[in-house]
Amino acid sequence: MITPMISVALIFAFACFGLGLLLNLWRVLTGPAASDRILALDTMVINAIALLILLGIRQGSAIYFEVSMLFALVGFVSTVAYCRFLLRGDVIE
Repeated sequence: MITPMISVALIFAFACFGLGLLLNLWRVLTGPAASDRILALDTMVINAIALLILLGIRQGSAIYFEVSMLFALVGFVSTVAYCRFLLRGDVIE
């Protein structure tokens, strides 16, 4: 059971991370360089992980924590692959 104070804190956290996600989306769309877009995508992954964890707290389910770990792994690998593609022109050597 979630207390009213935790509920208010969760709503505030959802709003903050949601706003951060929207601002990162704006940077992805209007970024002046590819490196800015990569950093914005990586930060979007971090914000999405935070939203998944907050959802897990709100729902009281541990499955969201496991999903957030998988999402973090996929986000890290995709960021590294995209950076490698920009630097070398191919991902697999």
